[in-house]
Amino acid sequence: MESSVQRRMEAISRHLVLPREPNIVLHQVLLNGGKVKNDEAEAVIIGGMVLDIHAIPSIPANPRTTTPGKVRYVLGGVARNVAECMSKLGTKPFMISAVGLDMAGNLLLDHWKSAGLSIEGIRKQQDIGTPVVCNILDVSGELAAAVASVEAIEKFLTPEWIQQFKYNICSAPILMVDANLNPPALEASCHLAAESSIPVWFEPVSVAKSRRVASVAKYVTVASPNEDELIAMANALSGANVFPPIERGNNYSTESLFQKLKPAIWLLLEKGIRIVVVTLGSDGVFLCSKGGSSFMRTCLDRVKPYGSCGQFYKIVTSSCPPHWYGATDLERNPHLFAVHFPALPASVVRLTGGDCLVGGMLASICAGLNVMQTAVEAETNVPTTFSLDTIADDARSVYSAANVVFNQSMLNHSKHMESEIASGQRVIDPIETST
Repeated sequence: MESSVQRRMEAISRHLVLPREPNIVLHQVLLNGGKVKNDEAEAVIIGGMVLDIHAIPSIPANPRTTTPGKVRYVLGGVARNVAECMSKLGTKPFMISAVGLDMAGNLLLDHWKSAGLSIEGIRKQQDIGTPVVCNILDVSGELAAAVASVEAIEKFLTPEWIQQFKYNICSAPILMVDANLNPPALEASCHLAAESSIPVWFEPVSVAKSRRVASVAKYVTVASPNEDELIAMANALSGANVFPPIERGNNYSTESLFQKLKPAIWLLLEKGIRIVVVTLGSDGVFLCSKGGSSFMRTCLDRVKPYGSCGQFYKIVTSSCPPHWYGATDLERNPHLFAVHFPALPASVVRLTGGDCLVGGMLASICAGLNVMQTAVEAETNVPTTFSLDTIADDARSVYSAANVVFNQSMLNHSKHMESEIASGQRVIDPIETST
């Protein structure tokens, strides 16, 4: 058994061999009298960095023996995917995560450094086993089995580690947390953001982990669940399993699907989440809020365009005018407002489209675009290189095809008009009847 002296010497050695990088943002804060300049602020992403191993057989696999095929290493993790997508769209997100000093950790760190992104917020220790997920696929590409070893995210992404980057969080244009964090770490992250009125984006990650929203809903500005995660979140927030799973056939219309999801969406909004982005895979996205399109434009109004996002901002704004959905006095009422944005046709390579949608939306917000414009930016994986002209064309296609699927304020207004007309208090205006 090793002695206590030996353990202390090893601990001291680790600190000497692996000194923490200087906190550049903190240094800037001290130089600027406690403030970070707007053009130096970076979005902060907190969550998992994972190495995915994909094993794909060339022939149907037989049990208890090896099968020829291909094995690929894919850099993953929801938070990591989101941050990388943002970086490819011109932002420089600050990542807070944890990896080990093993092969998987070195692959993740080397790629991060090669992209010119800071590794200061990434906890790096010998005793951390880098999160790894091994996916075994069948010959058709469907998942046959998987083994996940990701406990390091919950164990080492602690409130104490996150607290060290308080200045990064409090100066950020927006904070994104993924639900891989344990509840205390989620609460600590959101509380730091709330202290400086920083918008918080909650990414649910999975059905099981999405329920962790219950302790932080009051801090969340935007949440981005898929259909199943939405139901799980609503049940967690209601304290009971009152929302059944959504079952839809092949011929489900957008409107009927929204009606099925509407009670769960409304509960999330009632519990304090200000915008709900429901991802529907190949069916696109529902963008929902209380208060109408004008609210969606203003609830993230404190986020200003900065740095390298200027060209991105200009080209998307030219394609998607910010006032395409005109604000009216009616929209100031606290009623449900929902817009459907269709998805662009795409070939599925890996199921990371949801991560890239969130990354594209966050990059767009950091560029100064409003939420109505951001929903069209990244339905598919962002390629290594891309054309701003192509992005503009795709954005224009989706934005012009968007459809308001629910507007409670307008329904109430129409009922009020009908009542006035029936009682003779209002004369029918030909302009109103033609719209």
